Amino acid sequence: MDRRTFVLGGLGAVVMPRRAAAYPFSLGVASGEPAPDNVVLWTRLAPSPLDADGHGGMPSGDVPVQWEVSENESFGTTVSAGTVTARYADAHAVHAVAGGLRADAEYHYRFRAQGHISPVGRTRTAPAAGDAGRELTFLFASCANFEAGYFTAYRRMAEERADLVLHLGDYIYEGGPKPGHVRQHLGPEILTLADYRRRYGQYKTDPDLQAAHAAAPWLVVPDDHDVEDDFAGTERLDNIPALSASQWAARRSAAYQAYREHLPLRPGSRLYRRIRWGRLATFHMLDTRQFRDRQACGGLWKACADANRPGRSITGSAQEAWLLDGLAQKQGAWDFLAQQVFFARQVTARGMANMDAWDGYRASRDRIQRGWVERGVRNPVVLTGDIHTAWANNLKADYADPGSATVGTELVCTSITSRGDGAASTTVPNAASNPHLRFYSDRRGYTRATVGAARVRVDFRGVDAVSRRGAAVRTIRSFTLRDGRPGI
Repeated sequence: MDRRTFVLGGLGAVVMPRRAAAYPFSLGVASGEPAPDNVVLWTRLAPSPLDADGHGGMPSGDVPVQWEVSENESFGTTVSAGTVTARYADAHAVHAVAGGLRADAEYHYRFRAQGHISPVGRTRTAPAAGDAGRELTFLFASCANFEAGYFTAYRRMAEERADLVLHLGDYIYEGGPKPGHVRQHLGPEILTLADYRRRYGQYKTDPDLQAAHAAAPWLVVPDDHDVEDDFAGTERLDNIPALSASQWAARRSAAYQAYREHLPLRPGSRLYRRIRWGRLATFHMLDTRQFRDRQACGGLWKACADANRPGRSITGSAQEAWLLDGLAQKQGAWDFLAQQVFFARQVTARGMANMDAWDGYRASRDRIQRGWVERGVRNPVVLTGDIHTAWANNLKADYADPGSATVGTELVCTSITSRGDGAASTTVPNAASNPHLRFYSDRRGYTRATVGAARVRVDFRGVDAVSRRGAAVRTIRSFTLRDGRPGI
């Protein structure tokens, strides 16, 4: 109730308390970064999230926000609680680390602020470091263009009630509105911090996205559209719209600030980081966008000799060393490399390849593949987004020799909406030139992985349409990965 009337004694005096502030939890709640004893809880206070100034209708002051965690949805017993300050400088975003939790356990959480209670979210902790834990079910997805369709796949992800969700980039798209699309972006192409905050506000008001966040903890890494299409490191692939060097640097900085504000990332953490799931799995979250060299030959699909240059890197040398060091630790039965762009070789009959993907950084790919082989990594699995279609690929010691050893597996999720409804075809493009590419689907959706010590069941899940609301989801194809036997 916004206000209450109290009748005091027999005097009939009426007291009308001040009206409560407008409902601030319009963007829902989220959790992420599960550890054995804690998890990150997120919300942002924004009663008017589409305001052009990017502050969501909030006043300029800071606001205290209470959070609480319970073992049940009724919140009969609180197991962890605290207060955090939502700061005006951070667009009143909240990142609370809820500690004191049991390992490998499910919890519910909520927030209170300005006289209101948030929706309830479901989350969970990781198993203890030495514990294999239960079977793990995680979903992974990418590329949710608001304009390209409805977020039905997010709704279906919420209904899975998985243990964990990975988002591999392109959480938002930066462009202005385009005629003929299912929905339209608000405002022109985003350039400033206020623009990015407003765009996140538009995306996060979507009820299907809110449901997916509230259903499970997330691990996230950004890609290009979270900043600008096809940028590389500190370089732009083009200059549209025209920006000076200082304007581009400011845009890039604003994009990453807004990303951190709106996702359930651990405060102060790097975007490339490692998350352990007991003795069962290790997630190596990679950043293939911020530290890469510029794309070879200045374009996307090329036959380009420069792509073979030994010094080129898509991760940067520091991240590459960090990855190989982490793989050598063999902390889990399965090592998942969660990253953004197509990893396996994919060439046309004329030798053209995607210079924005690992094919444009072949020495980098070779060093990492050889690195995990030399370190005896038993089950390396690359998880990929970006490409707007689903794939399952064998990773080869020598892609020019189909008979060479299979040294790993790549699973590529399709997009949430980008590319529109798609088609029913599962014919692998360029199959004759790439016999290691084993599966393809052009439907929108996500991928589900059920992880046990001896095997991983992989289900490619798709919806038939995103141009209308409410399409059902179905499994298009399933595969089993077996311990110690790399490949599909």
